[in-house]
Parts: sequence; C-alpha cells; structure tokens
Amino acid sequence: MELAVYNIKGEDTGKKVVLNDEVFGIEPNKHVIYLAVKQYLANQRQGTHKAKERSEVAGSTRKLGRQKGGGGARRGDINSPVLVGGGRVFGPRPRDYRFKLNKKVKDLARRSALSYKALNNEILVVEDFTFEAPKTKEFINFAKNIKLEGVKMLLVLAGENKNVTLSARNIPGANIINASQINTYKVLDNKALVLTESSVAVLNDLK
Repeated sequence: MELAVYNIKGEDTGKKVVLNDEVFGIEPNKHVIYLAVKQYLANQRQGTHKAKERSEVAGSTRKLGRQKGGGGARRGDINSPVLVGGGRVFGPRPRDYRFKLNKKVKDLARRSALSYKALNNEILVVEDFTFEAPKTKEFINFAKNIKLEGVKMLLVLAGENKNVTLSARNIPGANIINASQINTYKVLDNKALVLTESSVAVLNDLK
C-alpha cells in the first residue's frame, strides 16, 4: 500500500511511502485484538480494592439473641452480614489482575490493529518535523492543517522529540507515542493514526 506524504502545512509533498503488507495489509484477527486489549486494561488496574468481612469489622462478639424462636433469621453478633454495619460476605480483596500473553499473539494483535486502520483509511503520513520550542499553538495549527483538529489522534514518532511531545501535552485527544512502544490498545483508542516518515520505516519492520 502506498500513501502520500504531507508536510506540517497539510500540503502534498509529492513523495510516497510504502506500507509493508505484512504489517498493514493482513486479515485482522478480532480475537487476538480482544486478548491484547483485555491484557492492556487489566495491567492498568491497581487491584487495591478491599472490603471488611465479618472477622474484620469492629464490634462486640456478644450473641444478640436466642438461636431459635425470635421469628427472624439467625444472627450471631453485631458484625453479622445480615445486619446494617456488619461485615460483607465475600468482599473484594487485593489481587493482581495481570496475565501473560505470548509474544506472537501480541505481535499479531498489533499488526491486526494497524491493518484495521489501513482498511478504514485512517492513516496519514507526514514529513519528519520538530518545533523550535514547546508551543501548544504550534501543534494546534499542525492539527488544523492536516484537518484533524478536534479529532482524537495518535502521532507516532520514530524517536524522542521533547518539543513536539510537550506541545501536545495539554491538547485533549492528542496523543504521542514512539514507534517502538506502539501497542494494540493505543492504535485502536484513537480515530486517526498519524505517522512520520521515519516511524513508517520502524513500523514496517514489525513482525
């Protein structure tokens, strides 16, 4: 697949880049995408939730009433789960939600996500660029020029670019990532995928 290359003013430079069909042109696998997104979101969870159970609630252990003949459900002390203020039955406990995925599965999911973007014509390639200083206005003008103002987009850079990253930091919907760190969730969580020329070379080598 060939795509035109634009400059930061939104003008066609006349240059073309070729996207590797093994990365951007495969048949997307929905199930591995589901697994990769599920793993990413699970890894973000702190898992620090905790509710007190019967043995952990502060309160007397004195039995409140007789075992039978009270006309209601059996209950022991004031910490009983059937009473207001009692302990919770099978409450949440701290746990680790992380799970493992095979490297080949994650790679296939990433390539499937990129192929979805290519199929939907949601990929734009721009020339490598930088700003002289971090300026939010510069990035807003860049988004306007490429007709993506107000659109949730992911800008993929080949390497670290502090000025561009800082310029986009305060703009809602503008996300930046290095090509070597791209993942399935980040690709699918944005409407448009903006690649620099250098990042295309990095992504074409993904296997």
